[in-house]
Amino acid sequence: MYECKTVQDMICLMSSKIKEMGESLSDQQVSSFINEILGADRIYVMGAGRSGLVAKAFAMRLMHLGLKSYVIGETITPAMRSSGDIVVAFSGSGETKTIAELCETAKSIGGRICLVTSKAESRIGKIADCVVVIESHRDRVKDESEEYEVRQMMGEHKSFAPLGTLFETASMVFSDSIISAIMEKIECQESDLKGRHANIE
Repeated sequence: MYECKTVQDMICLMSSKIKEMGESLSDQQVSSFINEILGADRIYVMGAGRSGLVAKAFAMRLMHLGLKSYVIGETITPAMRSSGDIVVAFSGSGETKTIAELCETAKSIGGRICLVTSKAESRIGKIADCVVVIESHRDRVKDESEEYEVRQMMGEHKSFAPLGTLFETASMVFSDSIISAIMEKIECQESDLKGRHANIE
């Protein structure tokens, strides 16, 4: 009979996997990503499903830094301009239809595309100006382009870290680490962030 791992075991296993993924990050890719963020007039972020939640958390932290950040799809998100604006897309497969189509639209307007993914050679990766690969071991699926729309709903996954969990969790850790790196680069203090934190919650 199969013996289930304890929650503690799963936490340790996931953290060890994320550590491996962190150690495999490309310095050049990370540096390029930070430069894109700091060089942008406005930063638009997006992702589907849980990756979308990571994107929203990243946008919030960028706002706390004093940068102009918006979540694509929100009612108060302004129109993109043809220059100076970038899109940061979180997509493990780099093929999710809704995100790919939005990236292609942003590219046609003249915006720059930054992709956080596990597949550089993907539909979005091919048009991106900056790609950060943070994970390369994902469950195989029949059609990567329908990863969010079908895979998340049908449950094609393994028991350990199902449905892209490692990518999403690593993306969250990565995005928070980027915020910390930018804070050091622009000499921003935590007190500066607190001053922009929501105060009408």
